[in-house]
Amino acid sequence: MQAKFIVVTGSLMSGLGKGILVSSIMKVLDMYDLKVLPIKFDGYLNFDCGTMNPYRHGEVFVLEDGGEVDMDFGTYERFLDRDLDRDSSITGGKIISSIIEKERRGDFLGEDVQVTPHLTGEVIKYIEDFAEKKKIDIVVIEVGGTVGDIENGYFIEAMRQLSLKRKVEFINLTYVPVISSVGEQKTKPSQIGIRLLMQAGIKPDILVSRTHEPLSEKTREKLAFFSSLDKSRIISDEDLNNIYRFPINLLKQGVDRILLDDLGIKGLKINRDKLRSWEEIADDTVGIEGESIRIGIVGKYIDLKDSYVSVREAVYHASHALGINTDIKWIEATNLRDEKQVSNELAGLDGVIIPGGFGARGIEGKIMAIKYARENKIPLLGLCLGMQLMAVEFARNVCKLKGANSTEFDPKTKYKIIDLMPAQVAVKNKGGTMRLGAWKARITVNDSIAYRAYKKKIISERHRHRYELNNRYRHLLEKAGLIVSATTLDGKLVEIMEWKNSYGIGTQAHPELKSRPSRPSPLFLSFINAASEVKKQSLNTSTKSE
Repeated sequence: MQAKFIVVTGSLMSGLGKGILVSSIMKVLDMYDLKVLPIKFDGYLNFDCGTMNPYRHGEVFVLEDGGEVDMDFGTYERFLDRDLDRDSSITGGKIISSIIEKERRGDFLGEDVQVTPHLTGEVIKYIEDFAEKKKIDIVVIEVGGTVGDIENGYFIEAMRQLSLKRKVEFINLTYVPVISSVGEQKTKPSQIGIRLLMQAGIKPDILVSRTHEPLSEKTREKLAFFSSLDKSRIISDEDLNNIYRFPINLLKQGVDRILLDDLGIKGLKINRDKLRSWEEIADDTVGIEGESIRIGIVGKYIDLKDSYVSVREAVYHASHALGINTDIKWIEATNLRDEKQVSNELAGLDGVIIPGGFGARGIEGKIMAIKYARENKIPLLGLCLGMQLMAVEFARNVCKLKGANSTEFDPKTKYKIIDLMPAQVAVKNKGGTMRLGAWKARITVNDSIAYRAYKKKIISERHRHRYELNNRYRHLLEKAGLIVSATTLDGKLVEIMEWKNSYGIGTQAHPELKSRPSRPSPLFLSFINAASEVKKQSLNTSTKSE
């Protein structure tokens, strides 16, 4: 059949969870064995998300093909359980660059190049070509930002024009607040958002209302009246314990039947095996009796948890699969200024994660956290920058190389433990030039944490970095007891390193990016299991002492 389209817009404010809504819609359609893929539009003039600040924008998600995209792609992949590619990502910069290139080439000779029809036409062509190239049934399009934003106005207009020639279902995500002094769900903000969308020439087919509690009957009726929709098309998006329950919530409210009927798709029945599998994933009642394990994530973007959303989800996936209750303690690295502060923050933890990042802020705090974990035998998982700082800490405190550092943070350091990759020396443009995407590695030590985790020699994980372990110091670090357990296939770059006498493993890759609810990351499974063992030993010791 010819591809059909679902367009998801947001109104009033950002951060309502359009990415989760889009992912849930795709999951529901996937349960009917339909071929579905997303397109995400961001109005930024950046060509991609690679140069954006995670403190403001959330994490930069990296795809198998090296595409640096919005964090919503991580949610898409985790819900669909499939790898996406950069074709699913459109930015204002990408579309406008294409138009300028065509104009310079002479494709528009004799024409005044305008937003309509040229820019909107370019958007429509991209989307239709995508659907044809991927040979899919339904494209779910997430429009970044909110209705009324200047930067996405032409894209919303393009969606209106697309609906004149193809079957398009419009879904609007809005917000229904409750004023604490009144205790009543207020619909006026949503009414204004609906009106803005209608002024753009689009009438929503479904209205999804983000709320803290389920929508009351009175609120549904009011929203239905002002949006000219049947009450069954007003969907409640209330707070849930975990995001993986939302597709089940949509099914309970009949969204699947509304979508199939509106899109003219007849005769399909839900795949019961897929439904049962997802219900198991969404079940958050698993756990062990007794206390939860406590995992500390030592980062520099802690105020915005979305900066580490893939790490958080990977912890959840592994914990859920192992039947372990896990609490995360978020630790701001810049607050770790001396050993006493480090001890106060890390004492009582069962495991520590040092995630990736860029820039010198908070680096010394992370290094002190690594030292504390190593000396107190607290399981540690270092991701990308985390692995690099494990090497720096080991060089300073075990090899006694005073002032050892990465040239990213101290270009004049005497001991350049971490240095710029040779291929990066001549690079001048920052965007899209790092070591990106999926790369294979070879595990070289059979009796290692890495091999026990992956259970195979050749592995593949996604990368995003410019710096690497300086091979000049590799022998010295290994001689002092640091284990290099995996390298690139040619043996030239260190991929994984480990501590010798306790559980500590660092990887140059970002294994959190490939973790899925149904297929947790092997390293996260290994790490959570190690932390659980530490908790058990602690409880046993405490019981004996009593």
